[in-house]
Amino acid sequence: MAPPLRPNAVAFISPQNHPILIRTFEKGDELKYHYVAHTSLDVIEERTNGPTKANDCYLGLLYAMDDIAAYGYITPLKMKIVLALPLTDSVVRDAEVIMTFKALHLAYYHASSNPFIRLHDTPAGVGSAKWKRFRRKVDEISRAIGGGSVS
Repeated sequence: MAPPLRPNAVAFISPQNHPILIRTFEKGDELKYHYVAHTSLDVIEERTNGPTKANDCYLGLLYAMDDIAAYGYITPLKMKIVLALPLTDSVVRDAEVIMTFKALHLAYYHASSNPFIRLHDTPAGVGSAKWKRFRRKVDEISRAIGGGSVS
């Protein structure tokens, strides 16, 4: 049996390529995962500009760097989700990664569907107290798929 996925970070990026939330699950590597999120945008742009299937949101492995494998997902409204997993010798099943992306997408959908919360109301955006439930849901998804502590 394959070991559970252990995400290092999750990034939600707006259609205008602004980071909405970059949640890291390892202490001390926040800047590294900001870099991973921003460099993933180039690969996502390359893959979405070419011929793609209309209903295919999962972009697969974007790239591998040092000890990280970055996977991508783009919603129908062009919101991007980047998942950073540790690069290991074990096999990562696409089905598990797709289910993780769908859960993260659903969490964002529920948070943004709240009529009393607006994404661009405050300079802090998702960092504001109103988005606390969304951040907590991302943390729950990480723990459910095998992640450890949250920073």
